[in-house]
Amino acid sequence: MSSFVALHLPSSHPLSHLLPKTHLQRRNLPKFATTPLRMSISWNSHAVESKCSLSGIAPLEAVLFDIDGTLCDSDPLHYLAFRELLQEVGFNGGVPITEEFYIETISGNHNEYICGTLFPDWDLQKSLKFMDDKEAMFRRLASKQLKPVNGLHKLCKWIEGHGLKRAAVTNAPRPNAELMISILGLSDFFEILVIGGECDRAKPFPDPYLKALESLKTSPNHTFIFEDSASGIKAGVEAGMPVVGLLTRNPEQLLMDAGATFLIKDFDDSKLWTALEELERKGAGTTVTA
Repeated sequence: MSSFVALHLPSSHPLSHLLPKTHLQRRNLPKFATTPLRMSISWNSHAVESKCSLSGIAPLEAVLFDIDGTLCDSDPLHYLAFRELLQEVGFNGGVPITEEFYIETISGNHNEYICGTLFPDWDLQKSLKFMDDKEAMFRRLASKQLKPVNGLHKLCKWIEGHGLKRAAVTNAPRPNAELMISILGLSDFFEILVIGGECDRAKPFPDPYLKALESLKTSPNHTFIFEDSASGIKAGVEAGMPVVGLLTRNPEQLLMDAGATFLIKDFDDSKLWTALEELERKGAGTTVTA
């Protein structure tokens, strides 16, 4: 017997506007998509300006990366998996979730938090089984469709050339994180992989980033972070580090409000390279010579 969960939020609830009305026509999704969805979230080019500088951390010793939405544009694949499987269990009367609901409620959060938010009346084991199914679907999609964010490998070469320490810090389950790093060809690049769910507290708490600093034996005064979600940015800021936000999918104002030092479109963005050149002039890292 199939499970049915209808989410009925009062009109006064802060997330009520994010769920489509249940009388709207149900849309059928293919069992497996051959191309990723094109999410239409945009940002406001006239939002708050920030100083594009990392000079306060010189000399630079380490760089930390989130994975989903930072190393790769994986959110369309997560959104597709959530949208299809939530329909199957009758979430919100079977009406597909919107992109806005995904961004505000799901993106960047760890699985137990998502379970409690989406399925408050389910027991934990049942909701975690749903998440396992969703993650398995994501991995099937990612194995065929995952691509690096523009400029990623150029940046990784710069980091290696300057002898900097590096870690991946994510709320993704370990099988997802290891698969994405492998697909991107970065298995030998990262010295440390920190999983939020394996820490006392996941992002938006600072614990995963503090664990990365401890493992790398480095200081927050000489480290910065790349993140794409408000949850991750809050975690990095709370851990005492500047965070460069990526405008992969999430709205600009959301990331600035979370505390991003400055925002970039991708790793080819001139604002990033201007900041890195400034660090070089201040003696950032130890340059490795051939």
